[in-house]
Amino acid sequence: MKVVVVVGGVGGARFLLGVKAALGLPAIGPGDSAHEITALVNTGDDVWMHGLRICPDLDTCMYTLGGGIDTERGWGHQGETWVVKDELAAYGAEPSWFGLGDKDVATHLIRSQMLRADYPLSAVTEALCDRWQPGVRLLPMSDDRVETHVVIDDPEQPEQRKAIHFQEWWVRYRAEMPAHSIVPVGADEAKPGPGVLEAIAEADAVLFAPSNPVVSVGTVLAVPGVRQALRKTEAGVVGVSPIIGGKAVRGMADACLTAIGVETSAEAVGRHFGSRHTSEDGLLDGWLVASGESVHVPGVAVRAVPLLMTDVAATAAMARAALELSGVDVD
Repeated sequence: MKVVVVVGGVGGARFLLGVKAALGLPAIGPGDSAHEITALVNTGDDVWMHGLRICPDLDTCMYTLGGGIDTERGWGHQGETWVVKDELAAYGAEPSWFGLGDKDVATHLIRSQMLRADYPLSAVTEALCDRWQPGVRLLPMSDDRVETHVVIDDPEQPEQRKAIHFQEWWVRYRAEMPAHSIVPVGADEAKPGPGVLEAIAEADAVLFAPSNPVVSVGTVLAVPGVRQALRKTEAGVVGVSPIIGGKAVRGMADACLTAIGVETSAEAVGRHFGSRHTSEDGLLDGWLVASGESVHVPGVAVRAVPLLMTDVAATAAMARAALELSGVDVD
């Protein structure tokens, strides 16, 4: 079986653990299996800082699936130290609001060195995964530079607006400054990364992880060709709601949804993605929502199941339900 999962960072990485387990693979690390899992990973959160190229979602997936993630934070290395961060602060280096752990810096150094040597991001990611052995093929959505920016009121000149990188809005301001719009800069000129369109075309099932529907899944969909490939694939396309009881399970997805005029509810997000059968640009065949929720998305099969990823077993049950709703037999 070939399964494609569209993912962002923490939520997407944890969901991938469940997909692996649902298909009989070890959740952590590699394993022999006739199944192939491909993750199409958002790169819109990527940013240059201190001369290093940082790819938060790719690294979170890689560390999580490779057994090196800090499980309490959900991002970064376990057993991390912060000597470099403290030294940068001593120099007064900016930005001071984004912390790089010492172990994490090693990953960014290797990536930046390879990118400057003209290796594409997809090749760099493959090389980094040689160490971590995630047991999943991690594909950047594009080798081209795409960075999500957020338009806010200028804190220093409130009568004016300015665009800042998503990381600054998310990390520095905690998404508390209302966003007038969210724009994946460069996405309209980007090309899908190597293997992305082929993976969608050859898939037996395509799943949208319970990642941020705007700046994670939505950014992947913004790359020309990806949405069209999803509409054409013969695989069933099933999304997993990141909204439970009108609240985002993790992060500040509600602020992102508000910025694009979508209500924070499982039904509204399902309708935002739309049906492949009843709308011109819709993407879904199925939509998983939390137990007890009554949701109607025209043209989409909706199923209610427990959606909290409390552990790998619970996440595997979610993934199994998504795969079954897509029309494949996981037994």
